[in-house]
Amino acid sequence: MAGVRDIRRRIRSVSNMQQITKAMKMVAAAKLRRAQEKVIASRPYAKQMQDVLTRLAQAQTEVSHPLLEKRPVQKIGYILITSDRGLCGGYNANLIRLTRGVLEEPKEAQAGLVAIGRKGSEYFGRRKVEILSRFTGLGDSPDFNQARKIASEIIGLYTSGAVDEVYLIYSKFISVLTQQPTMAKILPIEPSAEKAVGEYIFEPNPQQMLERLLPSYLESQIFGALLEGKASEEGARMTAMDSATENAKEMIDKLTLAMNRARQAAITKEISEIVGGAAALE
Repeated sequence: MAGVRDIRRRIRSVSNMQQITKAMKMVAAAKLRRAQEKVIASRPYAKQMQDVLTRLAQAQTEVSHPLLEKRPVQKIGYILITSDRGLCGGYNANLIRLTRGVLEEPKEAQAGLVAIGRKGSEYFGRRKVEILSRFTGLGDSPDFNQARKIASEIIGLYTSGAVDEVYLIYSKFISVLTQQPTMAKILPIEPSAEKAVGEYIFEPNPQQMLERLLPSYLESQIFGALLEGKASEEGARMTAMDSATENAKEMIDKLTLAMNRARQAAITKEISEIVGGAAALE
């Protein structure tokens, strides 16, 4: 059995770790609140963009745009959004597992990866996966300029013929306890088959509006995924740190019990030695 001094040292170490995890949980909760507000605010905009795009496609009988062009699929690009930091439970592991499963599926087309976030970039960088582009260090609050830069890179890859289809892999924020790894096709852009609600008057004409709307639509899709991913990351981190804090508390209780038993054993041994010595003197 470990000595009282060793157990006390372990209790002190676990207690310090508990304070760290508790502080990280509080920080993650504050960041989650801001990220969740941004996610909720961005969803109506993305929905409206989809409705306008659908109405444009229905108004224009012969739609022509490079981002709508469908061609034989020889290479597929996957945009993977992970975090730059760890300590967020299974957030990154679930996304990497989904991406790895998709990449390992037998298919005729080749695959390339656009890695957003250090965790996904490092994981697939160590494996035989072609990294088309990397984006790291987006910070705790992704902005639209970052999404525009990523979208510009994706549009360049698609229009140049480097990839023929593009899929977005990210974690959709459901609640603090639930984050859903999601894969969605974003290129070529396919307007919704649902009939658009409401009437629109396009000025100057639907074709020119379409040319300006499609890049903006792609930017909004990527920006929404970045926000969803950030909210999911902070939710997973808060849950993980809360679990770690509770585990530390349980460990401290067990170590305290073990320390008390060790002290009791030491006291009993000392009493036995005193009694034995006194008996020997008689």
